[in-house]
Amino acid sequence: ASHPLLCPPGIKCGGVLSAPSGNFSSPNFPGLYPYETECTWLIVVAEGSSVLLSFSHFELEYHDTCAYDYLQVYNGAARDRGNLLGTFCGHSPPPPFSSAWHVMAVVFRSDRHVAKHGFAAAYKKDACGGQLTGLSGEITSPRYPESYPNDAECRWSIGGASGGGPLTLVFADFQMEGGQGCGFDYVALFDGPTIAAPRLGRYCGSSRPPRTISSTPHLLVIFKSDFNIGGRGFKAHFYSAGECQEVFTTIKGNFSSPQYPNFYPNNLKCQWSIKLPLGFRVKVFFLDMELEGRSSLTGGCDYDHLSAFDGGTENGSLLGRWCGRESLAPVTSHSNRLLLVLHTDRNTAKRGFSISYVGVVPMNVSCTRTDFHIQIPVQSLAQLERNRIYLGSPSCAAQVVGRNFKIHTRFDTCGTESQRRNNTSVIVSTLYIDFSVGDQEDIHQYEVQCEPKRKEASVTLIAGPDPSRLSQAENLVDAQQWEGEAMDAREVKSQDTSDIVFISICILAGLLMVIAVVGLVLL
Repeated sequence: ASHPLLCPPGIKCGGVLSAPSGNFSSPNFPGLYPYETECTWLIVVAEGSSVLLSFSHFELEYHDTCAYDYLQVYNGAARDRGNLLGTFCGHSPPPPFSSAWHVMAVVFRSDRHVAKHGFAAAYKKDACGGQLTGLSGEITSPRYPESYPNDAECRWSIGGASGGGPLTLVFADFQMEGGQGCGFDYVALFDGPTIAAPRLGRYCGSSRPPRTISSTPHLLVIFKSDFNIGGRGFKAHFYSAGECQEVFTTIKGNFSSPQYPNFYPNNLKCQWSIKLPLGFRVKVFFLDMELEGRSSLTGGCDYDHLSAFDGGTENGSLLGRWCGRESLAPVTSHSNRLLLVLHTDRNTAKRGFSISYVGVVPMNVSCTRTDFHIQIPVQSLAQLERNRIYLGSPSCAAQVVGRNFKIHTRFDTCGTESQRRNNTSVIVSTLYIDFSVGDQEDIHQYEVQCEPKRKEASVTLIAGPDPSRLSQAENLVDAQQWEGEAMDAREVKSQDTSDIVFISICILAGLLMVIAVVGLVLL
């Protein structure tokens, strides 16, 4: 009988495999593998090719999370969680794998109890093409960036990962022989696993093809060259768009990096676009963030990073670019659209991020010594009836005046109360905007504050996407903060008669006092 041993010195275990094809297996195979063994095989083939890996035998100690003995397959260098294609144990062999580039790693580990017969695997260099099942990866034409060979035909079938959504393919470089109708050398894309699927495009020449998004979890890429005239070829990367390419149009929401809170994949470019009705601003709260850290050379976010752009495209003004592990203050857009983009490189994945957002209603808030004046553009809340917007209680609902919802109320009504803050007397109330639909309650609350002596008003979001997170709420808007809003401040000023009344009373009291003094003197 075969008995497992601690792996003795000199036993073959792991190494670099650089031949175009080969075989490897667990130590002692087909006997029982040793206890407390860890082996890493790094398979490296010619750049521009991929690695095809398959298993002919597989038997490891079973555990439901493979916590004891296990085998891991990495799409690239080992020990980078962002490249992990899978962890396997028990009697079910891993599926065949094709790497997304020319490097693949396999790690085998056993603990100090229970040994089995292990595994046997074979690999071969795939000149081009293959089955790619990871959430992300890269494909290149043969010999890239050198000129591709003549009479070549390659097929990459991308997709099939568990939980995968539609796929996005982005070309980073493209130079091929041109020609009318791309009849010589070309790249063809199909919206499915075979050429029977709808064709998404056929490209040649030196113009990069547009970003392509499949409608299914499968994408077929075919490269073909004829008998003469070549080019540099192409380089493209793909990623699953299920968690990576989303558009939000609701007033509030939340999202996270792919696979959060587990490590995100490498080689991603993910986009989250938030598009709210005209007039809204987008306020983003960073609930958790851990990305690869800053470059030690430049101090910048040169590796994995998250960027926020004002507007719907990366051409908009940059609101921020972040990496590492940071606690970030909320960010507010200047328009009704905001775009968040996550870039990850080939190495060093982390936990990622979790984000929530809320549409902030732009409003003009002003006050006198006795009154609040609140104006909100109707276009911002066009879907709401005026009684869904109220101060303090539903009895103090907004009125529609021209293009604005308006609330004009005295301090002794509508739930206002006097408080002292920072040794200053202020008047405070709560503005409610009710977005509820059916049984789904969704009421946003803003604290409205006035300092009567200085006639200064402010408004703060106090309940929106996640009240427990809004202890960090900040002043969102003052009387003139929002740009481009058709706010008629002159109308508010024209209604501010309280100062005139107050001054008139003071003058009248002064005159009466003078008359009284003169009368006493005459007597």
